Amino acid sequence: MPYVKIEVTREGVTRKQKQELIKGVTDLITTVLNKDPHLTHVVIQEVNLDDWGYAGEQTSVLREQGITADRH
Repeated sequence: MPYVKIEVTREGVTRKQKQELIKGVTDLITTVLNKDPHLTHVVIQEVNLDDWGYAGEQTSVLREQGITADRH
């Protein structure tokens, strides 16, 4: 039973985008690992910006400063 957890910051990921992630990951697991899609579980967890950090700072503070992860 594959279990995949995707964590993203809570910044407006839509229901449609989540469905695309769930479908895409399930398809990938099915294709690459030959696993039954009915036994594949995908969990998407949204994390508040205050609860996510990098470079020693909260993401909320970095975003206020106009800094994004891809600029590092």
